[in-house]
Amino acid sequence: MKITKTDISGRWLGIYWQAENPIGFEAAFIQGGSVIDGRVLDENYLGESFIKGELLGSRIFFIKRYLTTSPHPIRYSGTLTEDSNYMSGHWRIGYVDSGRWEAYRTYDPLAEALAGLTMTQSTSALMTADEDVWEFHD
Repeated sequence: MKITKTDISGRWLGIYWQAENPIGFEAAFIQGGSVIDGRVLDENYLGESFIKGELLGSRIFFIKRYLTTSPHPIRYSGTLTEDSNYMSGHWRIGYVDSGRWEAYRTYDPLAEALAGLTMTQSTSALMTADEDVWEFHD
């Protein structure tokens, strides 16, 4: 398998089905190389979880663990579309429970604005750093 150059970092909205009941979630992924970390917030009582996994080519694999409600890890596997805006697959908890899931990349204006910021130095505005304080000088 080849390691992808695709970056899935950002905000995703999705649904997973458990016992044929749809449960919505919001996910925030951070990717470094093929490694994926992130947080997920389910719309049901299970609440927040964290994930760790890998993106290999167009295949995604990760384990989700809830912070407070469930001690059982949930294993996810799936496929990312060529445009990197949709992923889907299956999840399972041991041999006890399983289902399908899907997620869509969503627009996050704050993240886009932060990514677009560049720090430049010009003759009219110099920036210096003193410990943890950033100062701008005219």
